[in-house]
Amino acid sequence: MTNSTSKVMPKSPITLIQNPKSGHCHKVSLFMALNAIPYATIEPDMASGEHKSERFSALNVFKQVPVITDGDITLADSNAILIYLIHAYADSDYWLGKDAKEKALIQRWLSVSAGELAKGPAAARLEYIFGATIHVPTVLATSATLLENMEAHLSNSKSTFLVGDHITAADIAMYSYMAHAPEGGISLDKYPHITEWLRAIEGLNGFVSMPSSDIAPARN
Repeated sequence: MTNSTSKVMPKSPITLIQNPKSGHCHKVSLFMALNAIPYATIEPDMASGEHKSERFSALNVFKQVPVITDGDITLADSNAILIYLIHAYADSDYWLGKDAKEKALIQRWLSVSAGELAKGPAAARLEYIFGATIHVPTVLATSATLLENMEAHLSNSKSTFLVGDHITAADIAMYSYMAHAPEGGISLDKYPHITEWLRAIEGLNGFVSMPSSDIAPARN
């Protein structure tokens, strides 16, 4: 994918420490793939608790993935990593907005990705994929509100994307867990504009998918 950036690429591939079925991790790898940023992955044995080790906590005190290392820089948190990669290796106006309004609208979706998306569709999927304990009524209500609001936003937009006329950090932040929401029993069948948005991202040059899991019985 091209976005008229002239930024220099990293001297050596960025290391992405990840769980391949984590949407937080996938947003990082998706961004790097779309921008042809070289990277290599490390996958700690999370089932055995490797990510809770003292060695890993030196990389991220919260003991979570993703974590990247880029030379002498180590960063955790998917949205923070995304912001770093954009400023270091991409066109920040393209991905984060060219004026105050666009920047604010994109930031709003980054907040939604860490809020309603994480507490809704992502949490529903956690129960099925990773065996997490969730409060199902709250998760389903949060998911329904998010899906309705996002569908309305996209249906009223002149663009297929969330902000402006091309993909931005807003779309990257929202894509992975939304695309895999059915794995948590959150059906997207009633949301044609969201489905169109997903297909638009998947059609981009350089797109990489996150490994799929079984579709769960619909519960919304």
